[in-house]
Amino acid sequence: MRRTDFHYELPEELIAQQPLAERSASRLLTLDGASGGIADRQFRDLPGLLAPGDLLVFNDTRVIPARLFAIKDTGGKVEFLLERPLDGNHALVHARASKALRPAMALQSRGGQIRILVKRGDLWVVELPEAALGFFERYGQMPLPPYIRREPGAADVTRYQSVFARKHGAVAAPTASLHFDDELLAALGARGVQRAFVTLHVGAGTFQPVRTDAVGAHVMHAEFVEVDDVAVAAVNAAHARGARVIAVGTTVVRALESAAGGGALVPYVGDSSLFIVPGFRFRVADALVTNFHLPESTLLMLVSAFAGREAVLAAYRHAVASGYRFFSYGDAMFITPRPGAHAS
Repeated sequence: MRRTDFHYELPEELIAQQPLAERSASRLLTLDGASGGIADRQFRDLPGLLAPGDLLVFNDTRVIPARLFAIKDTGGKVEFLLERPLDGNHALVHARASKALRPAMALQSRGGQIRILVKRGDLWVVELPEAALGFFERYGQMPLPPYIRREPGAADVTRYQSVFARKHGAVAAPTASLHFDDELLAALGARGVQRAFVTLHVGAGTFQPVRTDAVGAHVMHAEFVEVDDVAVAAVNAAHARGARVIAVGTTVVRALESAAGGGALVPYVGDSSLFIVPGFRFRVADALVTNFHLPESTLLMLVSAFAGREAVLAAYRHAVASGYRFFSYGDAMFITPRPGAHAS
């Protein structure tokens, strides 16, 4: 497979720059992976697509205000994006500056001094005035994705966060979750749809492009995953009663499939760099709710593995022609798997 096998043309005006006034007011494109059939719906139609006893699995990660600015002694401006907290007052960060950083350099931020320690791949280890989570919570900005070409506003503090976000650690939102509001969750509950939660702290690497032409040569970034015994029991119970497990977002797919890497779904805590591409055999997810993803991205490759590359790209072409809103603040899809997508 080549990276360009997952390309599609997207007019820039379809990239959503603002959230809708209501979370569940988005459109929903359904894709039947078995037939390739597509249909245009509203996200509020989701309860009617599910059966009583089906299980929705959500990612309960909470986005940190992970964007922070600092100044060099020379006056040069540096933008940091937290990748993950490290022990003590250390953190692993992306750094963007007009001139290269170097170890031992000290910068000033409105929260105090930040010292550059050592480079780790494309990232930097820095020393902060206090532990990273508290420091960024106090002094950081909400880290809107690079394709949202505006500064974050007051509304983003809540809207770039799911209504059930609770475990701090992500630097990007699990965007499929952004469509759910209290009214929709109540309607799903009244339908008899159950819910469970896993955690995957989305890292900034989710926005990094695939830099190799050969897909198999790409090195996937690692992210923290927790699938606890409560989630495992809920998934196993759903399958035991013949119900479907619906992953809300590609992050949930990666978390569940990482925990099922040995064959059976078991509790798991640790990093995952699972890279799901066509040919992967899924063990857990029976359907997927997801937003639209960037051309040639690892997330589009995951969706293509689930429903078939040609069917997914055809659905994307339909979405473009129909004026769907794309990416984090955009519309969503409900996808069922292609034949042979699951492990026997």
